[in-house]
Amino acid sequence: MNYILFDDALSEHLLPLTYTRPTCQLLVGIWTIREKWEARLERSVSFMPFRSYLTDKYPVRFSSDNVYINGALLPDQMLMDAISGLGMEHALLAGNRIVAMRSSQQLQRFDKEGLHLRAVKVHDYAGELDWISYPEDIFRKNGRQIAVDFAMITANRKSATVDESVRLIANEQVFIEAGAQLVACTINATAGPVYIAANAEIMEGATIRGPFYLGEHSTVKMGAKIYGDTSIGPHCKVGGEISNSVVIGYSNKGHDGFMGNSVIAEWCNWGADTNNSNLKNNYEQVKLWDHVSGRFRNTGLQFAGLIMADHAKCGINTMFNTGTVVGVGANVFGAGFPRNFLPAFSWGGAQGIETFRFNKFCETTAKVLERRGLELNAVERDILEAVYNETSSQRSWEKA
Repeated sequence: MNYILFDDALSEHLLPLTYTRPTCQLLVGIWTIREKWEARLERSVSFMPFRSYLTDKYPVRFSSDNVYINGALLPDQMLMDAISGLGMEHALLAGNRIVAMRSSQQLQRFDKEGLHLRAVKVHDYAGELDWISYPEDIFRKNGRQIAVDFAMITANRKSATVDESVRLIANEQVFIEAGAQLVACTINATAGPVYIAANAEIMEGATIRGPFYLGEHSTVKMGAKIYGDTSIGPHCKVGGEISNSVVIGYSNKGHDGFMGNSVIAEWCNWGADTNNSNLKNNYEQVKLWDHVSGRFRNTGLQFAGLIMADHAKCGINTMFNTGTVVGVGANVFGAGFPRNFLPAFSWGGAQGIETFRFNKFCETTAKVLERRGLELNAVERDILEAVYNETSSQRSWEKA
């Protein structure tokens, strides 16, 4: 069987995070959704993004026996069993949403009506499904996913030893890869597991509570306070106070300031003493901007902070209000609270906003990537330019 993780139209509710990646490339727990499926399937998968400009970076691979799986699903054993039992030209549905399908056909888009045109036999999935449907689902489900991933990754493995200056509480729930550096820090895994990847570093004075994941080549800086249900992906630097947040990778929050109930994508940078609010003063439920409806959507959550897409940056002392969404490539700075939705390639803040012109953005991005030994290649540039063009309608000031 050839496995393909596909995005459907409902994945658009995960914007702005999915402007630059398929849903399955989102980090939830220790693994991305793709990595979770590959671990259970014991083979690699390919991609079918909803947005066509992503296909060069995330190509699909077809065969005569294709198993298409919705990339917004978190796998479990019951779902795995149901998918493995699919016959050729059979599909699993949950309501109006396709869960999985096995077919010899090379498909491009997924919707319920199209299945009938393809003469596919449809079955209703009887079990419960765990979807990543909205950005807040990432931090909301992160603690549980850390525990699930931890159990799979650490099975029949032994944690590396640590320096005697490190204090571990509930150390049977702590796993440290060889090559990680920990000095004079405290890790409390009483409330959930802690996984420290190879070549990660936790500096002296840092205090961490599980569930927590720190990715390869990432650093927790001196005196940091990190609460549970938090994942820091690879090649990140974090400091200050962090609670129930996910940083996907290659992003920095290196200074004091609070990050809570937030999702930060790749290549983001927080200026010193930047804070986000995660609770409204009136304790009402938080609303987040929804790109599909073009309006604010009630999350049903009392705690929800910041959603920040790839390549977004903010200056020192930036203050993000509860339930703020920052688009791809935005550069936020200045005094006061910026608006709760900053479209892609915004430049400015509460004092006024203009457009971060694409050529100038590319100059900055090239410098950022160069510092990591990478380059802004043609594929990445084309993706970002497609986002720039598509989101122009969101930058209302350009129409004035």
